[in-house]
Amino acid sequence: MNYTELAPAYVRAIAPYLPGKPISEVARELGLKESEIIKLASNENPLGTGEKAKAAMRKAIEEAHLYPDGAGFELKQAIAKKFGVAMDGIVIGNGSNDLLDYIAMAFLAPGVSAVYGQHCFAVYPITTLARGATGIEVPAKAYGSDLDGMLKAIRPDTRLVFVANPNNPTGAFSPYDELRAFLKKVPENVIVVLDEAYNDFLPQELRADTVAWLKEFPNLVLTRTFCKIYGLAGLRVGYMLAGPQICDMVNRVRAPFNVNSIAQAAAIAALGDEEFVARGYANNRAGMAQIEAGIKALGLSFIPSFANFITMDVGNGPVVFQALLKRGVIVRPIANYGLPRHVRVTIGLPEENARFLAALKEALAEVGEP
Repeated sequence: MNYTELAPAYVRAIAPYLPGKPISEVARELGLKESEIIKLASNENPLGTGEKAKAAMRKAIEEAHLYPDGAGFELKQAIAKKFGVAMDGIVIGNGSNDLLDYIAMAFLAPGVSAVYGQHCFAVYPITTLARGATGIEVPAKAYGSDLDGMLKAIRPDTRLVFVANPNNPTGAFSPYDELRAFLKKVPENVIVVLDEAYNDFLPQELRADTVAWLKEFPNLVLTRTFCKIYGLAGLRVGYMLAGPQICDMVNRVRAPFNVNSIAQAAAIAALGDEEFVARGYANNRAGMAQIEAGIKALGLSFIPSFANFITMDVGNGPVVFQALLKRGVIVRPIANYGLPRHVRVTIGLPEENARFLAALKEALAEVGEP
């Protein structure tokens, strides 16, 4: 019996999500010591987790035998206070990935469509196809979202449009004046999901108060995460902001107790730890400049990034990835995103960035420069 045949054809057509390799796996495969390996593959915070969040976790452990607050009251209260929104306009999730999935579950089905861009976050097509809906991929513009193209791609059966800003895995950024003009033209019966997982890394002069846009655009959904600049990737906690009707539908399909109590406590503490966020932002800006300079010195081209990673053309991404692995440096090959010549590297600590650049120079010499 071939049990895969029991699954719907649209599920069998899905290409599984490929995460960054964990340090333990590389150590096992290559016989390296875990202490000798650095991971710059999954856009985690190289500073670790803030002390305030750690203290909150230690306290929350004392009640780990109890189910968490399924409604996430205290976390939603903290988010509402910080951003000036009503609590019925907030849904919390097991990372923003969880929320993207619930949004699709609530609004997509066979016979309808969703629009997303080329080189977009892999979850958009995965969650669209998992509902039996049709995915409409719009060719990228400068490795980012072609907003005009996405607008033209909207069909009468379109229910969702996914836009990441900055985009993952390319780091490209759509200026907010262009994004706001786009929202004005999107039909009101089409929900726009603005994925802002990396907006905390934007320079101040490029930022906009997108939360304020929620009052102007009732079809807008913002998704954000504590996994990046807040340093809570291992806890998987995120949130979405939207109108109460959209949140109501998402809550109807949301799994019970989808965010554990330790994650909720840590997120509340992290949300108020402005000093830790500021250090993460400063490290990222300095590290980005460090790696950009190193890439240029190696004669490589790269995609200008507004996130906490940078994507570069190394000629043969999978081969260079393997050459770096042998040197104990984990990056992300992104051939599955339609970029076989590229690898994506997370901005690390200064010494990690330096080690990556040295390993990259050796890897290129080994495999032949592009």
